[in-house]
Amino acid sequence: MAKDTLASALSNIRNAERVGKKECIVRPNSKLIRQVLTIMKDNKYIDGFDVTEDGKGGYFTIKLAGSINRCGAIKPRFSISKRNYEKFEKRYLPAAGIGLIVVSTPTGLMTHQEAKSKGMGGKLIAYVY
Repeated sequence: MAKDTLASALSNIRNAERVGKKECIVRPNSKLIRQVLTIMKDNKYIDGFDVTEDGKGGYFTIKLAGSINRCGAIKPRFSISKRNYEKFEKRYLPAAGIGLIVVSTPTGLMTHQEAKSKGMGGKLIAYVY
């Protein structure tokens, strides 16, 4: 069993994108992975995903859009205040305005742009570009 299911899910997605696959299967099913996939779908990094319960933890079938260059989990989960987003944007994203960082805030998961506009801090979860 994987210790960090989000990191292994994003690694599976990245590897399937590199090979040029149209679909990818990620297991096990979890709420955190579902929320990250929803953010990726809303920002058009993936075309969609289906959740299947098989009695063994379930799995996601992800339809890839071919627009992910790199994605991954951020470890350790750095705490971030509303004024320090630029430092982590420079570290994890290739250029200004390209990609997104998923942040866990007190009101739920959101992109770093949404958290910046709402003036919220939180914990860094993942990045995609």
